[in-house]
Amino acid sequence: MGERGLFGPDSVTWQLHADPAMWLGGVRSLYLQALHPRAVAAIVQNSDFRTDPLGRLKRTADFVGVTTYGTVQEAHAASARVRAVHRALRATDPDTGETYRIDDPELLLWVHCAEVSSFLAVVRRAGYPLTKAHADRYLHEQRATAALVGLDPDEVPGSTDAMRGYLREIRPLLRRTPDADVIYAFLHRPPLRGRLALGVPLYEPTIGHLSYSLLPTWAHHHYGRSPYPRGMTTALARSLRSAAPHLRGVIRALGAPEPAVVAAVRRLGAWSAPSPHRLPA
Repeated sequence: MGERGLFGPDSVTWQLHADPAMWLGGVRSLYLQALHPRAVAAIVQNSDFRTDPLGRLKRTADFVGVTTYGTVQEAHAASARVRAVHRALRATDPDTGETYRIDDPELLLWVHCAEVSSFLAVVRRAGYPLTKAHADRYLHEQRATAALVGLDPDEVPGSTDAMRGYLREIRPLLRRTPDADVIYAFLHRPPLRGRLALGVPLYEPTIGHLSYSLLPTWAHHHYGRSPYPRGMTTALARSLRSAAPHLRGVIRALGAPEPAVVAAVRRLGAWSAPSPHRLPA
């Protein structure tokens, strides 16, 4: 069973996390996380995103990949490294001057909920065939990921109704700050160099602003910037999801690392390949 990982090929998580729309969900989650003043201050004060623009997104993608498709041992090893980094870091509240821990449970819960709720919202918007029962099961499964970073699973929203309630309760704490503006600008135009810089003019409208446009309306109000029209946003997300399989050769040609899902299928067999058709009944 350890070889099947934390979730296994019969889970919603296994099928969902292989979908290409997850990349949009990941960027959307960073916009959402940045509306929490303490969470975004911790990122700006401790992250090297300015000198390593793709680093944080890649590290997040790698963590999601190994905790989903790696063995149980690999998932626990990855989470231990993350907990060790968080345990050592501190940040200063820009408003009060108070120093606080990065691994504060309330901050960890916010980051977890911003991430998994973004994954769900975006893949469904992009056309992935999830029912409410699937979405509820996904959030229940993701309590296992929350436990890996040090949260009590029983205190993590495990259904869409519970997630909706959590986001409603935390909204009074969320607002636009100078740090949020730094993240907004970075996610729209990351300071890439070399050949990658040539792709920024294409990235900004198709990934940067599209991911922003996939935020809820109340988040757009906080940022004070206009998204794409709703219908256009949905159409673009669905088009990118449909086009993604045709870009795999380009991604491999650029030297992208082998995805964790490929390693999992090689380990378990072709029957385990993720697919919407394998979603639990």
